[in-house]
Amino acid sequence: MSGRTTDIDASYDDHDVVTSGPKHEAAGVKAVMVSMQRGLEQMGPLRTAAALAKLNQRHGFDCPGCAWPEEHGGRKLAEFCENGAKAVAEEATKRRVGPEFFARHTVAELDARPEYWLSQQGRLTQPMVLAPGDEHYRPISWNDAYRLITDELNALDSPDEALFYTSGRTSNEAAFLYQLMVRSYGTNNLPDCSNMCHESSGTALTDSIGIGKGSVTVEDVTQADLILIAGQNPGTNHPRMLSVLEKAKANGAKIVAINPLPEAGLIRFKDPQKVHGVVGHGVSIADEFVQIRIGGDMALFAGLGRLLLEAEDRARGTVVDHEFIAAHCAGFDEYAARTRGVDLDTVTEASGIDAAQLQRVADLLIASERTVVCWAMGLTQHRHAVATIGEATNLLLMRGMIGKPGAGVCPVRGHSNVQGDRTMGIWEKMPEAFHVALDKRFGITTPRKHGHDTVDAIRAMRDGRAKVFIAMGGNFVSATPDTEVTEAALRSCALTVQISTKLNRSHLVHGRTALILPTLGRTDKDFQASGKQLVSVEDSMSMVHLSRGNLTPPSEHLRSEVAIVCQLAQALLGPDHPVPWEQFNADYDTIRDAISDVVPGCADYNTRVRQPDGFQLPHPPRDSREFHTSTGKANFSSYPLDWVPVPEGRLVLQTLRSHDQYNTTIYGLDDRYRGVKGGRRVVFVNPADIERLGFKPNDRVDLVSEFDGQERRAKDFLVVPYSTPAGNAAAYYPETNPLVPLDHTAEKSNTPVSKAVVIRLEPGAWVG
Repeated sequence: MSGRTTDIDASYDDHDVVTSGPKHEAAGVKAVMVSMQRGLEQMGPLRTAAALAKLNQRHGFDCPGCAWPEEHGGRKLAEFCENGAKAVAEEATKRRVGPEFFARHTVAELDARPEYWLSQQGRLTQPMVLAPGDEHYRPISWNDAYRLITDELNALDSPDEALFYTSGRTSNEAAFLYQLMVRSYGTNNLPDCSNMCHESSGTALTDSIGIGKGSVTVEDVTQADLILIAGQNPGTNHPRMLSVLEKAKANGAKIVAINPLPEAGLIRFKDPQKVHGVVGHGVSIADEFVQIRIGGDMALFAGLGRLLLEAEDRARGTVVDHEFIAAHCAGFDEYAARTRGVDLDTVTEASGIDAAQLQRVADLLIASERTVVCWAMGLTQHRHAVATIGEATNLLLMRGMIGKPGAGVCPVRGHSNVQGDRTMGIWEKMPEAFHVALDKRFGITTPRKHGHDTVDAIRAMRDGRAKVFIAMGGNFVSATPDTEVTEAALRSCALTVQISTKLNRSHLVHGRTALILPTLGRTDKDFQASGKQLVSVEDSMSMVHLSRGNLTPPSEHLRSEVAIVCQLAQALLGPDHPVPWEQFNADYDTIRDAISDVVPGCADYNTRVRQPDGFQLPHPPRDSREFHTSTGKANFSSYPLDWVPVPEGRLVLQTLRSHDQYNTTIYGLDDRYRGVKGGRRVVFVNPADIERLGFKPNDRVDLVSEFDGQERRAKDFLVVPYSTPAGNAAAYYPETNPLVPLDHTAEKSNTPVSKAVVIRLEPGAWVG
């Protein structure tokens, strides 16, 4: 089928924004109403019913939003949250962007439109090309598109001059074939969205416990005595997590929320599927709200470590698990010596937490027999992110909280299947064992030289060392830091290719030649030569399960990501290449058979993934308290204490999502939980800071970041008084991405420091 092309007027004036103060509860009836409204607007009643009935069901499709796992056993009829419903509505929309749309709009005209307007136009329907000198994208056949890509790649002096980006939405099957094609071509340049979010988690956990993944299951979270949630906002980013926290509370768990902002979901949760969530007051979630200063988490965890050691000194054997440490850990003596020397006044200065609250949290840790620590990008996007996560892990190791029920580390991944992509080989520095298995299975020789991550990919384009950029999913321009530098880097390329479902900013910031290749989404039926196909994904807790699209695709011209990769690989690598690309394209079971032979933990993939809840990948620390680290044991980390001081007359800014967005996709212009309606260019500032800096609420200001002698500017933001720590501020991305320096990255992980940007406020044109 081919849908009609219609321009949807979603333009807005950010000067009409209205603020009303934050909410103190999440979900409830309002969330149900918003979910249904968005579905009906985008999909209509029949398509809404068909889509939502299959969302996160065993015989349906996996949510294209977050990576929070489903609970084992029976599923509720509505096994989704408000933002999951919004994600489905965006993908399964009836709106279309076809050749007629591109004929009406020049690229320059589209580039002037807001991100929200672009996302509201609908699904892409045909391959399009922007030739050098053209002002409009024009249709191109699939074969001609493949030929164009092949010619450009073959013209490069080295395969390392090409970059192959991946977003977390990509299925395991497509990700496995994508990295196989890229490595067969001759490079490890496989940057992905993990580089910008949980790379710090993977780096820290690999150092500490030998695997860069979380060690808990949903059942562990519900069985915990104590749950620390640091730098994470479940109410907006992982709403289904709230129902799990509600279960944990019912089982007696204490919950500590550690965040610069009070988030509605961690104050009170109203489950719309329960009576008390409809007519009652819901459930109070956080027993303790630790309003941490931005960048102060490492100091907090170090201070807690000192208090735990002192409690152990007063009553030996009651706090520290000496048996676990002796059998399974290395570096404890060095850690203990350093931690005993941590100055608690420095902890208070760095974290903003007073001694009484610090002691209350320490007492909760001491009393708990089963502790889980959860975190997200509030911890990972700092200069000292790896050290901070190591410090949190130290607290668990000290108490023997790895490899026991109801306890462990829980990095909560963002995009659905971002963890699966890494498992399948989407990484610029996969271990030697993976290369050996890949080479043996296919009779090829893959390159060993490490490739570029996301930050280094931008630098390579900027410096002329990379000339072709291909992205499978995502919105690279809006997801990455230092927007002006990133855009210039992409525009310097000979060719940019975007494999996408919907129009976004990255289609408009292009190389000399640009391609848009439209692909099937998670909700779409996928038929190949052998019949209807299934794909698989991995959630945030290492469960691998199937996803089955059930909706008619928006156009007969769309191809699946698997088909695109296989067909491009055939064109690029030639008919004599030993990988059976045509067979993989025809039957995805054959891909899973290959995955069984290559990827650790995936033996008998086709059988195990068809079990009702799929299967869980092995995790040695969780399963048997084995730690495949450099020492063969779990390693206590000992980094110098680091935090983010606030310079005089400045603020430290964190970038964040609104409630009406997921990653770079803007669903709407409201942030219901923070009391913002009708716009996004707002900056949340402590009322005392507003006065101290000489401004008033509702002033319009420019945000100017300062780093290494350079300034970057984001114009025209509304000043909104908000409960933030003194000296701290918050604002939405991607609007604030221009303020994040490309070269300000986390030590060891190279993740952009988007959560600690030093800025000053300058009067804007709309002050008054």
